[in-house]
Amino acid sequence: MMSTYKKFTFQGALTQEQIKFFQENGFIHFENYASQDTVQEIIRSTEEVQRQWVAGGVEKVNGIPIKYGVDENGKKIVQRFAFTNQHSEAVRRFAAHPNLEALKALMPKGARLGLEEKDGVVFNHYVNTEGSNFFHMGWHTDSARDIFYGKKVAPMLNIGFYLDDSTAQKGGLRILPGTHKQGLWDLLFRKKYFVNNYADEKEVLVEAKAGDLVIHDGRIWHRVAPSPVTGEASRRRVMYIPMIVGKYQPKTEKSSTPLYLHLLPFVSTKKHKKLIPAFRKAA
Repeated sequence: MMSTYKKFTFQGALTQEQIKFFQENGFIHFENYASQDTVQEIIRSTEEVQRQWVAGGVEKVNGIPIKYGVDENGKKIVQRFAFTNQHSEAVRRFAAHPNLEALKALMPKGARLGLEEKDGVVFNHYVNTEGSNFFHMGWHTDSARDIFYGKKVAPMLNIGFYLDDSTAQKGGLRILPGTHKQGLWDLLFRKKYFVNNYADEKEVLVEAKAGDLVIHDGRIWHRVAPSPVTGEASRRRVMYIPMIVGKYQPKTEKSSTPLYLHLLPFVSTKKHKKLIPAFRKAA
């Protein structure tokens, strides 16, 4: 199993080497995908959305709960945005860029960006503070949500765009390469979903810089480790765009909250942290 991995440069279309790497490992990392100007534009735009949502007391967008927390300055912040592309022009432009269409080479025929489906473009803001409600995320796959919908697990990509440098000091994304090829039993039961956030000897740390693009298969096991530091030094912001197949199922303001998202308030919070020791010996 790899301890480090090869990183690539995006050049408008995927090469056979890149496709093969993704097919074997379930993820791929493109360095310097976008400029620092683009990074800062998105940060400024989402901060304005945050200001509006905090002031307006927004609880859900298209049925998806918004996760709030408190930063290192005691300020209320949004820690998980949903459908950010519908509220930020900078995010909308980024998600609509033709470059992302090239990633369809990693998916079955008929794949599309789920900009109006699932949770739209999700913006995660991890920070380790006393009032944070999002400072880690236990082992999980993104495809398990299909089970909650009573559907067959379908291929999907999560296209992650980094707004901050992400290293081990910030906890960082940890992936189990190759687990996207697992059967249904391992997809559901290989780990204790969200509760277990302990290191796996086979995991790989994704070290990315602001502007990098990291794509992972929705069926792969991954986690976000808690940062060993607090405050600004722990800040990690990543934006995720889904690429999906199947029936078109857009969300609207009348959409109900999916069953699995009723558990969102307990994921990555201090309440959830108290549950972890019960599974200390879990794989």
